[in-house]
Amino acid sequence: MGAGAPRKPTTHSDTPRPRPAPGQGAAGHAHKLYRHGHSPVHDLPPHCKLAAVFCFVVVVVSTPREAVWAFGLYALLIAGVTALARIPAAFLLKRLLIEVPFVAFALLMPFVVPGEQTHVLGLSVSVPGLWGAWNVLAKGTLGVAASVLLASTTELRSLLLGLQRLKLPPLLVQIASFMIRYGDVITDEMRRMSIARRSRGFEARGVRQWGVLAKSAGALFIRSYERGERVHLAMVSRGYTGTMPVIDEVTASRTQWAYASALPLLALAVCLLGWTV
Repeated sequence: MGAGAPRKPTTHSDTPRPRPAPGQGAAGHAHKLYRHGHSPVHDLPPHCKLAAVFCFVVVVVSTPREAVWAFGLYALLIAGVTALARIPAAFLLKRLLIEVPFVAFALLMPFVVPGEQTHVLGLSVSVPGLWGAWNVLAKGTLGVAASVLLASTTELRSLLLGLQRLKLPPLLVQIASFMIRYGDVITDEMRRMSIARRSRGFEARGVRQWGVLAKSAGALFIRSYERGERVHLAMVSRGYTGTMPVIDEVTASRTQWAYASALPLLALAVCLLGWTV
């Protein structure tokens, strides 16, 4: 371009902007359980959903274990909310695998709990143990399903804002916020260290490689501790005094509270029937 040619003014549209990483939107942080969507459940304020799930779990736990039909109705309620939230059943069932250790514990109860014995499939099992296993499986599965459904329809940042809105102690909310975000940092550091080991030909095939893994764990601990100190100093230098500013004021209308309370109220009606019938 010649010296006398007019120069094109630089505008904000001419400046390339960094694109967000996959799975991250404007909030800058998304967890793997969250499934982006637009539904009546997604649109509810987070503190309404938190209160509804908490009350639902309390009602489920309060239901007598002998009311087997009641737990079937609870499962139908969860299925209805899942359909309303447009969450695929496979997505929900896959994340229920987190309760596998509790399932294994429940399956052992009929064999270790003392009491009256009965025969099931040719095996001698305890009747109190069978009821105990059913109690753990039914209530645990429903509680985990409700929690997974909450996480699938609410962003992580919104959950923290909801806890803050419900007047949870601010220090606990800050600890949870820092723990979640710092956990992602540690996970990324572990992934980079694993890639570095594999690029140098290392493969953990037996006990002989445990020494290398132990040194890696020690290095990860030191790096994490030092990074935590740097983050704290950076926060203090920016005016942090022990409290986090509230940027988004999340509110809920009476209609939204009514929608959120439908699940625990229906569950409460089922629970009362379970105690009376």
